[in-house]
Amino acid sequence: MQLVRQKEKFATKRRGTVCAVLAVLMAGAAASGCAAGEDGRAGGPREPVAGRPGAAAQKDAAAAEARRLKREQAARVAAARKWGLAKMPLAAPAPPAVKPRITTREGFEVEGGETLPPVFTTVPTKERIVFLTMDDGAEKDPELLRMMTELKIPYSAFLSDYVVSDDYGYFKDMQARGVTLNNHTLNHRYLPGLSKEEQRREICGEQDKLEKYFGKRPTLFRPPYGNYNGDTLRVARSCGIKAVPLWAAEAFPDHMEWREWDQDLHPGDIILTHFRGEEDWKGSMADMIRRVMKTVTDKGYAVARLEDYV
Repeated sequence: MQLVRQKEKFATKRRGTVCAVLAVLMAGAAASGCAAGEDGRAGGPREPVAGRPGAAAQKDAAAAEARRLKREQAARVAAARKWGLAKMPLAAPAPPAVKPRITTREGFEVEGGETLPPVFTTVPTKERIVFLTMDDGAEKDPELLRMMTELKIPYSAFLSDYVVSDDYGYFKDMQARGVTLNNHTLNHRYLPGLSKEEQRREICGEQDKLEKYFGKRPTLFRPPYGNYNGDTLRVARSCGIKAVPLWAAEAFPDHMEWREWDQDLHPGDIILTHFRGEEDWKGSMADMIRRVMKTVTDKGYAVARLEDYV
């Protein structure tokens, strides 16, 4: 029995020694882990410490981003000066993660239109942004493409094949620059005066043309003159149209025209203009851009991309 008690005593003493050694080792490992953690290894992710490689990399990245933004700003200032703008265009905010819900404007409804593409003149948003859209396609001014690219002003085109078909390449170049090409019918006819099947040829026929020459069937459609009826919207829906943006204001080289009673811009307003030249109005496409951008910028608005919101 004595032997047993001596063994138990020795075992107890040995366990105490082992525990003490383990405690020391664990403390050392913890200290080592904390030190390792500073460079992102055993101790898990930590904020880089000033003077360490991580902090230097972050500082370099921030400096590179600042230089990039400075270069972009300088390029925008130079482009505004080159193209004769009174002021540099304001930059639009980042588009929303979720697009706003678009509904038909009051007074623009058709009977049974609850499930039809919404007809609207303004996108619901609180941001001080507007949207620039261009119709038809008769004037194919290469200066417009360069101007809008250098100024980084987004716009959307609504094309009619009868004036586009003599130079699809011009609009392919436009598309390659990031412009969305949308539907404005084959022949720009007054749709409410046509039968349903005639409207189908105009709307769905243009969908086919746009897909053939530009690779995509658009989801936005603008009826010529802004005129439509229930058949127009039902036909448009049947060939892939999701929304029908009209306009709240119209831009010309020498003036603006307004739909609203206060003759002013509002957040989300859609601005209409046309592919026209000096034969049709008092100025060039570049003159029109200078005019509309002066109005937009003076009123504290930026131009955003319509398809990012609709």
